[in-house]
Amino acid sequence: MKGILAMLAALAFTLPAASKVKTEVVEYKQGDVVLQGYLCYDESVTGRRPGVLVIHDWMGVSDDTKMRAEMLAGLGYVALTADIYGKGVRPKNGQEAQAEAGKFYQDAGLLRARARAGLDFLSGRPEADPARLAVMGYCFGGRASLELARSGAPVKGVVTFHGSLATTAPDDAKNIKGKVLVLHGADDPYVKQADVTAFMDEMRKGGVDWQLVQYSGAVHAFTIKGAGTDNSKGAAYNAEADRRSWTAMKDFFQEIFAGM
Repeated sequence: MKGILAMLAALAFTLPAASKVKTEVVEYKQGDVVLQGYLCYDESVTGRRPGVLVIHDWMGVSDDTKMRAEMLAGLGYVALTADIYGKGVRPKNGQEAQAEAGKFYQDAGLLRARARAGLDFLSGRPEADPARLAVMGYCFGGRASLELARSGAPVKGVVTFHGSLATTAPDDAKNIKGKVLVLHGADDPYVKQADVTAFMDEMRKGGVDWQLVQYSGAVHAFTIKGAGTDNSKGAAYNAEADRRSWTAMKDFFQEIFAGM
């Protein structure tokens, strides 16, 4: 917890001083598999409020995604860092992460089911308004967020940060019920321009209300400080893209939840 709070303090967009963010490690299930997430909400806020499902990158539930959930709680949302891999499954390095994420890239049905389990848990919380839900994700979590939306899940909005845009079922875009915001590094070598073009075509054909923002000079993982700052490695932190994308997300959430 101390590490997460230290990371928060280092960011320009910290929690409001008056917020009283409560955090909980929670367990829920998808079938017989136990999943362990991280729930955050501001205890000073009364009544039901919009809920945001936060889906982790390929390293699993980490301090980075927990930090983002806390920041969302500071903005007045109920945030759940979902667990796609399962309780206790936390890759220790890139090789383990690639192997674990690969299982879900190869099985979109399972990926959708794991994401939906998190959404259902969040919507059932007394702090959350089940009519005002959104999902957002980082890298692998961006793919999971889009797949959840493609399944027809009742979300008002989807946000991806340097997320994978590919899918094996592009026709399922017609099932997307909410608006989509993609925040992408313009120089990301892992999400090719062909993937971006295919995604745009998919959204158009599906009749989706979508936006795509590309940040110049940003590569993959531009919101993750642990990625370093060397763009030549293909994944690197970019403070400007991080700040701008967070602002874009905040504006997007204000739009989709306005008047509800």
